[in-house]
Amino acid sequence: MDTRRIPRRPRTAAALFAAAALLVSACSSGSASGSSASAAHAGLAALPRATPTALAPYYAQRLVWRSCGVPGFECATLKAPLDYADPGRGDVRLAVARRKATGPGERLGSLLVNPGGPGGSAIGYLQAYAGIGYPQEVRARYDMVAVDPRGVARSEPVECLDGPDMDAYTKTDTTPDDAGEVDDLVGEFKKFAEGCGADTPKLLRHVSTVEAARDMDILREVLGDEKLTYVGASYGTFLGATYAGLFPERAGRLVLDGAMDPSLPARRLNLEQTAGFETAFRAFARDCVRQPDCPLGGPRTTPEQAGRTLTAFFGKLDARPIPTGDIDGRRLSESLGTMGVLAGMYDEASWTQVREALTSAMRENDGAGLLMLSDAYYEREAGGEYSNLMFANAAVNCLDLPPAFDSPDQVRESLPAFEKASPVFGRSLAWASLNCAYWPVAPTGEPHRIEAEGAAPIVVVGTTRDPATPYRWARALAGQLSSGRLLTYVGDGHTAYGRGSDCIDSTINAFLLRGTPPADGKRCS
Repeated sequence: MDTRRIPRRPRTAAALFAAAALLVSACSSGSASGSSASAAHAGLAALPRATPTALAPYYAQRLVWRSCGVPGFECATLKAPLDYADPGRGDVRLAVARRKATGPGERLGSLLVNPGGPGGSAIGYLQAYAGIGYPQEVRARYDMVAVDPRGVARSEPVECLDGPDMDAYTKTDTTPDDAGEVDDLVGEFKKFAEGCGADTPKLLRHVSTVEAARDMDILREVLGDEKLTYVGASYGTFLGATYAGLFPERAGRLVLDGAMDPSLPARRLNLEQTAGFETAFRAFARDCVRQPDCPLGGPRTTPEQAGRTLTAFFGKLDARPIPTGDIDGRRLSESLGTMGVLAGMYDEASWTQVREALTSAMRENDGAGLLMLSDAYYEREAGGEYSNLMFANAAVNCLDLPPAFDSPDQVRESLPAFEKASPVFGRSLAWASLNCAYWPVAPTGEPHRIEAEGAAPIVVVGTTRDPATPYRWARALAGQLSSGRLLTYVGDGHTAYGRGSDCIDSTINAFLLRGTPPADGKRCS
């Protein structure tokens, strides 16, 4: 998916909203016609079981563990080939972290975690949440492990724009009203892409999900595990499913939470995700209008009416951004306000904060709350610098699959479909899907099915009102995987494990600890 679609946010102890991949993340194919459609029916082929001779040194390496500076965690560096097709071209150095099993009980091996994105730091997620917040009985039996994928965070990060240029990029109007505003948006997409290409031209060609999955297999071997045990969320489900497709006989206990459907082309992915955010907004609106301070209406206001009120407010921001009190003088533009609301749709626990931020903005002309939500989403630091989340997000997704749109004219043709999918967000998300059209590196992937024939049972988790990875994607992935077991959470928010459902948590814990998969189709609430 593309870099103006929302990626999965890693959950941390101080997170404002739940983890997980997408809207500002993932590039797929441009349409459901032509080669893209036929490619969607192809399957991901497993690699040969024998390790190629040229890769043997990577599989034989030993990790040197050292202190991370975070109590209880150790860190190391893993080497992987830059180009698996030509290992002699050099290495990439990947950051790895672990927290050793705490006991009691027999150690079960390593549990690798990935929070999604692409671009989310797995090490950050491990140290701030998974390594200390996963169920104690899981942490007692497993070494909790994370590797930042190539191009992400501590693993030779892709860099594209400095802080001021990212500020300009994030405030750019994604609902252009005329040719001049379209040109401005295209110009920002091109500037972003050129910045990424200038920084790491060689690495940019080798940050695909397939390569990251192959890196995980090297790590599995180096850690001494016969099979991979893994929990991946949102985009992390695509990474985990790709691993299973490439190495089905080495796939152990895999949990794919908030699943993606790898068989869909980008335009379809973006359209269905747009509908997912509309579903989440309608749930938020129904809750909001029951509260006395809701700025979108009263108890008799329908979600449609609330949506029209919010759309009108976004229109006012488009005409005249409002003050935020930001030290750098930034005002709340339509694009920043929209992102602030979208970010809060990931987790129903954020709804109060979104409602209060909207109240301040709509009634008091104070955009600080929505700007804070947007900044947290983009990982903008207080000093004005950004993490590499958005840079890696684009780098991976624009390489994995062809762009959703090739030109502004294609976006215009698709606007009715996107606006039907979401009257509130559709127009913005359609235009935001244009960015991969200007990427400096040609994509290397296509939509495909992942069957992983011969793999052990794989648990695929879907949430019925998930905004970023619609529930139908979980059903689709579970249906593709030869050993997929669909586990459903009936509720709101992005992903399900560790979000308060005893049914979900106990089912996944039983799988991780005892290897007992749920019955296919099990439902929890």
